Amino acid sequence: MFQENTLKGKTIIVTGGGSGLGFFMAKAMAKVGANIAICGRRESVLQSAKEELASMGCRANAYTLDVRNYNEVESAFKQIASDFGTIDGLINNAAGNFLSASEDISPNGFKTVVDIVLHGTFNCTQNAAKYWIAKKQPGVILNIVTTYTETGCAFVLPSACAKAGVYALTNTLAYEWATYNIRVNSIAPGPFPTEGAWSRLMPDSSFESTYLSNLPMKRYGKPEELTNLVVFLMSDMAPYITGECISIDGGERLSAGMFNYMATQMPRENLKAAFAAMRSIKK
Repeated sequence: MFQENTLKGKTIIVTGGGSGLGFFMAKAMAKVGANIAICGRRESVLQSAKEELASMGCRANAYTLDVRNYNEVESAFKQIASDFGTIDGLINNAAGNFLSASEDISPNGFKTVVDIVLHGTFNCTQNAAKYWIAKKQPGVILNIVTTYTETGCAFVLPSACAKAGVYALTNTLAYEWATYNIRVNSIAPGPFPTEGAWSRLMPDSSFESTYLSNLPMKRYGKPEELTNLVVFLMSDMAPYITGECISIDGGERLSAGMFNYMATQMPRENLKAAFAAMRSIKK
């Protein structure tokens, strides 16, 4: 479907692009000609990812920033435009999530996730759009939401709230910015395991076994299945697609709520103990 020049000459920013699904997306776009600017908070991770992208023949650079900080984002995006000569696309992938009974979530825990996911998406999106509007050039934005964006989901309240906000932001800006030829879409990935995310979302093998048994296809998604969709939406093959949210989850969303099964199949105190153990391991 794709050729080596599908994204040739396009400079695409990927937040949270140094690891996990963000890095898979970056590599997939690099393979078809894109220049990649990866952004994140961990400099060592970003540099390692940058080197791997460069080894593929990709023009790549890394920018250390916290998407929650508007000034940092503004400064970095100006530097990216200067370094590459242009910005053509943005993927808002940076996120945060953890499992917790909602009555046990601290105000800071709630705020942190919402700040990264919703405020961070706004910060990056507005800065990219300001650049395109000033330059009178088209642009494309892809926001990463989740299968429970519309339904909500037990035990991930901050993420559910923040992703719902990103979904509304996507639809709002797709209509408002169509006049500038800026496309804004979102995708809702289901279970695509990565080391970082899965360590925070799967307490142990028994939880994972139960979760997997509830998936209609009885398997996880493969990275290339996700990145094929990403490349298509970021390319000139999708010029009339905007304001769309595409689920890619093997049908999981039809059961509504990625972690809802825990609420009905497992004692609440056992769940809380498992969540606490996960937080302890992370620390």
